[in-house]
Amino acid sequence: MAEAQSTIALNIGSQRIAMAVFESTKSGALVLKAFDSESILADPATESSRALQIKTAIAELVGRAKVKGKVRYAISGQSVFIRFVKLPPLDDDNIEQLVTFEAQQHVPFPLEEVVWDYEVLDAGGDKEVMIVAIKGDALEEVNEGVNETGLTTAEVDVAPMALYNALRAAYPDLQEPTLLIDIGARTSDLLYVEGNRFFTRSAAMGGGAVTAAISKEFEVAFAEAEAHKTQNGLIALGGGHTDQLDEGTAALAMAIRNAMTRLATEIPRTTNYYRSQHNGNAPKRVLLAGGGANLPYVKEFFEEKLRMPVEFFNPLSAIQVGSGVDTDALSKEAHTLGELIGLGLRAAGKSKLNIDLVPAKVGQLRAAEKRRPFLIGAAAAFLVGLGVWAAMQAGAAGKAQEKVAEVEQQREHLSGPAGRIRSEVNREDKLRSIAKPYVEAENDRTFWFEALQEFKASFADEAIWIVDFSPVANFNPSAEKGGEGKDVVKGEFANAGYGTSQLQSIKVEAPQPTGRRGRNAPPPAPAAPAANAVRIKGFWLENPSNQNIVYNLLRKLKENAASGGSHYKFTTTNQDGEEVELEEGVLAPKVEADPEPEEYAAAFELMIPLSREVPIK
Repeated sequence: MAEAQSTIALNIGSQRIAMAVFESTKSGALVLKAFDSESILADPATESSRALQIKTAIAELVGRAKVKGKVRYAISGQSVFIRFVKLPPLDDDNIEQLVTFEAQQHVPFPLEEVVWDYEVLDAGGDKEVMIVAIKGDALEEVNEGVNETGLTTAEVDVAPMALYNALRAAYPDLQEPTLLIDIGARTSDLLYVEGNRFFTRSAAMGGGAVTAAISKEFEVAFAEAEAHKTQNGLIALGGGHTDQLDEGTAALAMAIRNAMTRLATEIPRTTNYYRSQHNGNAPKRVLLAGGGANLPYVKEFFEEKLRMPVEFFNPLSAIQVGSGVDTDALSKEAHTLGELIGLGLRAAGKSKLNIDLVPAKVGQLRAAEKRRPFLIGAAAAFLVGLGVWAAMQAGAAGKAQEKVAEVEQQREHLSGPAGRIRSEVNREDKLRSIAKPYVEAENDRTFWFEALQEFKASFADEAIWIVDFSPVANFNPSAEKGGEGKDVVKGEFANAGYGTSQLQSIKVEAPQPTGRRGRNAPPPAPAAPAANAVRIKGFWLENPSNQNIVYNLLRKLKENAASGGSHYKFTTTNQDGEEVELEEGVLAPKVEADPEPEEYAAAFELMIPLSREVPIK
C-alpha cells in the first residue's frame, strides 16, 4: 500500500474560515479526508474584534478536526497588493534583479516593510511577471493568530492564486477565454484564464455589501440583515420575476438585485482593462464560486447581465474523496472549496502558480533548517578539536602543577580582602531582610491597581460594563459549583462610620510552628487573611453577540494569562495533581441570556481566581 502524507489546508476569508485535510499518496492521488468551516460576521462595526474572531474560528476547526502540524493557508485577495508587469526580453539570470526593481516601482510601500513574491507568467510569448505583496505587520498578525491555535506555517498563499491552481487542475482542457467570479464577503475576485494566460483583479463588492444594502433598506441591524439574506434572500430577475412573491420577499429580492448589479457593472470594465492592457480576449464562459454564489437565481442573474453561459465552478474532479466525507454536503459546498483544493494541490506539487508569502518567523525557521547541516559539521569539527586539546593537556600536566602552586600563593594573598567582602555580603543580607516586608507590602498594594487595569484592557465593546469588583477569600474552584468563597469587604462598607474596619471576619488557621520553641516563647501570630479570587458583577446591553459578549471578555482574559505576566489564572489542580482548565460554568456562574422585563440591561457575574494570594490587612 502506498504511504500517505497528510496536508492541512486553511482558507481565511472575510466571513468564512474553511479547513480541509488531504492525503497525498505515492501514486500521486490527492484524497480529501475531511473538511469543515466556521462563519464569522463581516459587520464593519466589529472590525476591532475581527482578528480574535478569526483566531477563535480556526481554534474551533482545529479542535473538531483534532489536527496538528504544518498548515498551508490562503489569505483573501483584498489583503494583498497584486500587479502584472511586462518585462523586456532578458536572460533568466537577470530576472531576479529586474523583478526587484519593478517591485520597488509598483509596490506602494518600501520593500523592507512588506513581504512579497512573484511568478513569471506565459503571456503569449511576452514575459510577464505577477508581483504579490502584503504589509509585513498585517501578515504577522494573521500568522500569529494561526500559530496560536497550535498549527505551524508551511506556506502562505493568496486566495486567487489557489483558486487558479484548482481551476487548471479541474479543467485541464480549458482553452477558451473563461471568467471565474469568486464572490466573497467583502470583495469579489475576477479571474481571467485563457490558455496559459492569467489575470486577476478584486472588485470591492461582495456579500457584505448585499447585507449592508438590506440593513439600510429595511433599517435593521447588520446581523439581522445577514439572517434575512441567508434564510429568505434571492435575486430578482427581469420580466416580472417577483410578481408571484409576497411583498416582503419581493422587496428583499429587489434590494439584493440592486446591490449585485454593482458587481455585474464592474465586470465589463475589468474585462475592457484586461483586453486593452494585457492583450486578452473577452470571456466566452463564466464560472461562479464563493459563498456569495449561494443566493438563489445568482446563475440566472449573471446570464441575464453578462449574456453568456454561466455555470457553477466544480473543482472536485481534481481530487478523490475519502470514504469518511459526507458527499451530499460536499456537493453543495463544491463551488466554495476551490482555495482549499488549490492549497492541497500545492502540497502535492501539482500547482501552476507558487506564490509563497513568508512571515518573518517562518523565514527564520527556514534559515535555521538550512544551517543545520553546517552546524552538525561544525559540532563534529569541535569534537575533533576537543580531542586534540585533551591530548595536549595530558602532555602539559607538569606545567599545571607549577600553576597550582602559584595560584595557592595568590589565594593566601587575597584571603584578607576576602574576609572583608564576606562581611559586606552579610551586611547586605541583613539589609535585604529588613527591606523585604516593605517590598512585599508595596507589591500587595499595587496588585489591585494592576489587576483592575488588566481587566479593563480586555474590554472591546461599550455594550458591557462592571459595577462591582470584590476580593474573595477561600475560593475553591474544585469544589461543587466552584466553591463560593467569602467576600473580603463587607457589603455595607459605604455606610460605615469613620475608623471602623470594613473587612469581613475571616478565620485563618495559625501557621504550624517549625523547630523547637522555648517554654516561654509566644505562640506564632495568626496569618493575615488573603484574597485568592475576585467576584465581578456587571451588565450587558443588547448587541449582535448578546450574552456571548461576556464570554468573549473571558476569552481575552484567558489569552492574556496564557502569554504570561497576568494577575489572573484560569486553571486548577485536580485530584490527580494535574493542571486543568476551569470550566466556563465556574468562571461565569451567572450570565443572564436576556434582560428582565422592563430592565435596561442583563446582569452577569464572574468569579476569577488570582495568580497568587494577596494578604488583606
